[in-house]
Amino acid sequence: MDFIAILIQIVVGIIVIAPILWLVGRALAGKDKAKFTDAIWIVVLGTIIGAIVGAFAGTLISAIIMFIVWLALIKHFFDCGWLKAFAIAIVSVIVFVIISVIIALILGLSIVALGGFF
Repeated sequence: MDFIAILIQIVVGIIVIAPILWLVGRALAGKDKAKFTDAIWIVVLGTIIGAIVGAFAGTLISAIIMFIVWLALIKHFFDCGWLKAFAIAIVSVIVFVIISVIIALILGLSIVALGGFF
């Protein structure tokens, strides 16, 4: 495990994933249950546990374990049931993909408008 890589993943996760997770959590679990600091803790712990599990388990096994860990973290910090945690996870992924596509299109169009990469 590379300590610097894990720190970079945590910082990027806090910047990118935590706000999406927080907004979806507020919408589905409620304002009083889904705090921004909870979303940050979910990202930090999920990243650290993911690095540890990934180092010791096989690819498919680690993916299954991490799916359950992320759901458990959402369930614990947003104080909801397993089904609501699953819904928050799925909607967060959908929102993340939509935002990623929009940003990619905007960057792609701006690169084309500027004449490409010289």
